[in-house]
Amino acid sequence: MNDPALFIASNTAPIAPPLVPEITLRLATEVVPLWRKTEEELEAIGVPPPYWAFAWAGGQALARFVLDHPEDIRDRSVLDFGAGSGLVGLAAARAGARDVLCADVDHFARAAIQLNATLNGVHLRTTGEDVIGQTTPFELILVGDMCYERPLADRLLAWLHQQIGNGAEVLLGDPGRSYFPKQGFEKLAAYQVQTTRELEDREIRDTGVYRLLAGPGPT
Repeated sequence: MNDPALFIASNTAPIAPPLVPEITLRLATEVVPLWRKTEEELEAIGVPPPYWAFAWAGGQALARFVLDHPEDIRDRSVLDFGAGSGLVGLAAARAGARDVLCADVDHFARAAIQLNATLNGVHLRTTGEDVIGQTTPFELILVGDMCYERPLADRLLAWLHQQIGNGAEVLLGDPGRSYFPKQGFEKLAAYQVQTTRELEDREIRDTGVYRLLAGPGPT
C-alpha cells in the first residue's frame, strides 16, 4: 500500500469517540471493511495492524483528563507516546500545549495523525523514531493504553522512569491491562469508557488516569 492517507480515507469514517466528543477522528466502524479484516489480510496488502483506527479506552480517558485540566497542559511541551490516532496529542493541543510531538513507529499511524490534525484544525508534529532509550526534552509525556504486552511495557516503564529523573512528568491512561504496574503511581481520575466487544471483553471499561511516580521502575 503506497498511499497510507488514501487507504485511511477509504477505510474509515469521521467519528467522535464517546468520551471525547470535542474531537473527531478517522476511525474504523462496523460499516467499513477495515473493521472485519484479519491481521493476515492486512499484512498481505502491506498494512500493519491498524491500532490507529480505534479509540482505545486508555487513550480516551487520558484525552478526557487532558481536556478537563488545561491548567496542567497549557504552555508545556508534550510527547504523545505510541500515539496511534493522535487522540491524546490532539487533546493536548486543544488544551493549549506549546508543542506536541506524536511518536509512533507505524507510518500509517503518522498519516492518520496528520489527517486527524487537519480534521480538528490543530498542528501536531510526528516522528517514526523509537524514542525509548532517548533523552527527550519534553516537560510532559502522555501514554495511552500501552501496557498490553510485557516486553513493551517493561521497556517503556523503565524508560519513563528515566525521563522522570530528567525532570519530565508522565501521565498514563489504562483500562486495567495485564502489564500495567501494580505500584509506583498516583491515580488522578477514573472514567467508564464505552467500547465494543469487537475490541474488548466488555462494553464498558473502568479506566484510570495515573501519574507515574519517581522510582527505579520495573526490574
